[in-house]
Amino acid sequence: MSQLREALDCLAAGDWLGAHAVVQDDPSAEAAWIHAHLHRVEGDPDNAAYWYRKAGRPAAKGSLEDERAAIIAALGAG
Repeated sequence: MSQLREALDCLAAGDWLGAHAVVQDDPSAEAAWIHAHLHRVEGDPDNAAYWYRKAGRPAAKGSLEDERAAIIAALGAG
């Protein structure tokens, strides 16, 4: 999970590419969720939808901030 926390730290620092690089090749459902979130941040809902399916989660409808907080809580990263 430390790599996933690194992705969230990168995103918080404004490093979208760094966050994406961390989750790109991670096969876990948690990484897919973060990957989906990143594509929401990017403004690519179709790509995000793909990653939500890979994560086994419904597409997020709330704010980016609320989703990021949910991810952090689920990972125990905050």
